[in-house]
Amino acid sequence: MIGWLEFIAAFAAFFASHRLPLRPKLRTWLVGMLGARGFTLVYSALSLAVLGWLIAAANRAPFVAIWYRAPWQTWVPLIAMPVVCVLITFGVARPNPLSFGGRRNNDFDPAHPGILRLVRHPLLLALALWAGAHLLPNGDLAHVILFGVFAGFAVLGMRIVDRRKMRLMGADRWTALRLRVAKGPLLPRPASWRGVVIRLVLAGVLYAILIGAHPLVLGVSPLPWVSGA
Repeated sequence: MIGWLEFIAAFAAFFASHRLPLRPKLRTWLVGMLGARGFTLVYSALSLAVLGWLIAAANRAPFVAIWYRAPWQTWVPLIAMPVVCVLITFGVARPNPLSFGGRRNNDFDPAHPGILRLVRHPLLLALALWAGAHLLPNGDLAHVILFGVFAGFAVLGMRIVDRRKMRLMGADRWTALRLRVAKGPLLPRPASWRGVVIRLVLAGVLYAILIGAHPLVLGVSPLPWVSGA
């Protein structure tokens, strides 16, 4: 019972940590106290810490099997996570007026949209793929709830962000920008190839870090030939 209580508490803390700091009055107060960069760093650190607690709490929750893992399922997150890492490194810290978390959105060039030509919400898609890929080999109740909620949150979040951006930008402007992005080139400008290579390298580094940290944080290796799955 204690394991389920911790799981519920971790879930409550996760949603509270993502909702309360973003309330306009509280956010304004925190930014005024910490500065814009300090707020971002503290908020990011808090989000990662609570996420780590939530995942650990799911591992400590009582095991209630819904389905049992087949050996091939272990390969699903191993194969999906490189795509997740690419979506993260290409989606973070770049102009993206069509989604959340964009930086320097005034500098966005719809004629050269980069990854947004293929994916309007790269970070939300990365979250959905991460959750869906980990859901399959983790068929116990706690992890089904955990990854199912994250996958549903990511998919629903795409629709919510679209509606919010459409309301803020105006339906005509939002539609026109989306269509311009969809018609942009698939390949980046020659001057942008250096940035593409850097982000690909960062994606590889992130993937290696996740593989190496997995047994340290969660106590099990994601590699089938190590875990014995």
